Order: sequence, then C-alpha cells, then structure tokens
Amino acid sequence: MYICNGFRNEKQRTTENRGKMEVSRAELKQELINAGIRPSVQRLAIFEYVRQSCQHPTAEVVYDVLRDELGSLSLTTVYNTLKLFVDAGLISLLTIDDTFRCFDGNRSNHAHFRCNNCGKIVDLKMKNDFLSLVEGLDGYEITDAQLYLKGLCPNCLKK
Repeated sequence: MYICNGFRNEKQRTTENRGKMEVSRAELKQELINAGIRPSVQRLAIFEYVRQSCQHPTAEVVYDVLRDELGSLSLTTVYNTLKLFVDAGLISLLTIDDTFRCFDGNRSNHAHFRCNNCGKIVDLKMKNDFLSLVEGLDGYEITDAQLYLKGLCPNCLKK
C-alpha cells in the first residue's frame, strides 16, 4: 500500500509535497498536444494540478485552488476541461459512490480505498493480474477497470 499525501493543504503546491506524481510542465503540455488538446494556460494549469495532486480533487477544489492564480477561471470552464481530459483518457473520474465525484491524475494501475468515516481516499498498489480473479471474461476486451474499496482507515479505527 502507498499513500500519496500530496499537498499539506490545497493551496500549497510545492515540489516536496508532490511525491510520485512529479511531471514537468513541458511533459504535461506535450501530453495535451499528443491527445489533440490545445494547451491553453487554463487547461495546462488544470491538468498540472490534477496530475500533480494526490488528493483526488473535485472540480470545486480545482476551481478554488486555481481561480486566484488564473483570474478569469470559471467553475464551468473547470468542469468542461476536466470532462475533456477524462474523455481523452488523460485523467480518471472517480465515482466511488452516488454523491461523490472526484478526479485522479495518477495513471498507474491502482485501486482506491475510501474511509466511510473521514472520507479520505487512499491509492493502493494493485497487481497487474488482478483480473485473473474474475471468472467469465473469455472473449471480452477489457478497456478499463476500477476497484473501489470502502471501510474504515487505520486512523479512524484507532478512535
């Protein structure tokens, strides 16, 4: 298991807090171009934030963090841009339950655990052959698989 602590708070975006998610701005810009997306200032800032964050931000968090930095950013722009990135396969939309939607820039093979008490979402390493545990997949082409686990995190269990 690994926990990516990300930023100490959502407004603090420093290199030492990015953990395993560190990617240069030039690399991110090239990813957008390769996906056929024009890398505007707003798109690049949104993409960078989601890809560098380990906090699985909601659209509202992305907006709150970047609006002062970008000035003319609107919440509608954030929603539309995040949808564009999800549709292009650059980030994932996490729908762990019916009321919670957040975004994940970590493109490695991993599962998610969400604590039912505190709401914290933790990335969990996952073996590449986890689909071998599922029977009846012969003849199917799997293009995406999401594994969500729910329960109580170690901190909440101690309380």
